[in-house]
Amino acid sequence: MSTDPHMSGLDGSVIHDVVVPARAPWLHHVAAGQTLRIVDLEGNQAVDFLLYSAEDDAERYSAQDTVSAQGNLFLRAGTRLLSNEGRPMMTIAATSVEYHDTIGGACSCESNTLRYGHHTKAEHACVENFLEANLTEGRGKRDIVSNINFFMNVPVEPDGSLGIVDGISAPGLTVDLRAEMDVVVVVSNCPQVNNPCNGFNPTPVRMIVTA
Repeated sequence: MSTDPHMSGLDGSVIHDVVVPARAPWLHHVAAGQTLRIVDLEGNQAVDFLLYSAEDDAERYSAQDTVSAQGNLFLRAGTRLLSNEGRPMMTIAATSVEYHDTIGGACSCESNTLRYGHHTKAEHACVENFLEANLTEGRGKRDIVSNINFFMNVPVEPDGSLGIVDGISAPGLTVDLRAEMDVVVVVSNCPQVNNPCNGFNPTPVRMIVTA
C-alpha cells in the first residue's frame, strides 16, 4: 500500500508521475478514462491550463461554453470542461479547494508591461510557457485560447470588477480531472511574481496520471 499522501484516493495504476518545476511548462497526452491529479506541493501556486482534442486540435477548451453550460463563473467538483464544439473534454472529478478560475487569463510579457511597468518586459510569463510547450506539436500563438487557472482566486465583485488575490490552496491540496476524450494537456506552472496569485513565490507542482 502506498504511503504517499499525494496518492490518497487515486484508483488505478500510475502511468505518469512528474514534478513540474516552478515557472516551467508541461505537456502530456491523457487518454479517455484516465485521471490527471494536479498537486499544489507548497501551496498558493496557480496552474495555467489548456486542453486540446488529441484527435483534432482545432477542437480545444472553451471557457465561454463551459461557463455558459453550468451557469457559473467558477469551476468546481463536477464541472465538465467543454470544448468549442460543446463536447466534454475533462470533468473535475474531485477538488480539495472550493473552486478554480477560468476568467483571469494568462500572464504575458505584454500584460506584465502594461500592469506592472516596462521593467517587467523580460520576465518569463505563462503565454511564453504555452508557446514553448505547444511548438513541440506544431501549435502557435493563435492556438492559445482562454485558459483555466487551477488554484487561482479571481473574485468577482458586485460591480463586476475582478480581483487577483491570494490563492485558496495550501500545501498538498489537489484537483482530479477525468478525461472524457483523448486530450492534450498543456500547462504553465505560472511564473508570475508581480501579483499575489503565487504568493509572489512560484513553486513546483506534481502531475500524476492514473489509468
